[in-house]
Amino acid sequence: MAQDSRLTTSDRMQDLLLESPGFPEFLLGLATISASLLGSDGPITCTITVEREGGPATVASSSEAGRRLDETQYAFDDGPCLTAARQQRLVLIADLKSDERWSDYLEMALREGVRSVLAVPIPTDPLSHAGLNCYASTVGAFTKETVGLLEQHAAAMSRVLRIALRLHGSEFHPEHLHAALKSRSVVDAAVSLIMLQQRGGREGALEILQLGAKSANRRMQDIATDIVRGAGLPGTQGNGG
Repeated sequence: MAQDSRLTTSDRMQDLLLESPGFPEFLLGLATISASLLGSDGPITCTITVEREGGPATVASSSEAGRRLDETQYAFDDGPCLTAARQQRLVLIADLKSDERWSDYLEMALREGVRSVLAVPIPTDPLSHAGLNCYASTVGAFTKETVGLLEQHAAAMSRVLRIALRLHGSEFHPEHLHAALKSRSVVDAAVSLIMLQQRGGREGALEILQLGAKSANRRMQDIATDIVRGAGLPGTQGNGG
């Protein structure tokens, strides 16, 4: 319903920067928020690429598969996401099987089950390039409305990402992403999403997770993983909201 307007504003992402326990968790939160904005017939993964003097790096990914897709592209030193970041222009591939650009990379992505890609530039500063990358398992997953939404989201993300990189730029490394995708950080990312969606504090969001795990008789990490992957909040499925 009003979720889109809530989650694409700079002040919400600034709250995420303030509330996250660390820089990797903040970056992971940005990626998972991006993935949560999208509706599709299949899973969608979002990543954030930042390129500085040391070359491109995936500073955040909503899944391990997204990181692999990005890093494969870096090996070719070309592809839709790098093009979007470096040239600051949107790249949309509705069907990887019918696109002739970056053929070697797209063949690798198809093997990973990807059928459509959307890469949106994120304005940063003169010394770096950034882009929001979205991978979908279905053909034509990104509609005109979705593209417009993600362009607005990337513009809103620009300011808070520039602030974060200025404050913590020396901290982002691929190994941070690996750590952020482990259990504690997945819980942190889910808590951040609940805070943004419920407009509440960290303790209340953590309580929602704990109650959801107890009522479903599942581990809190498993509930958090479901939320990060786009599932509804515990206890909200079927409530119409």
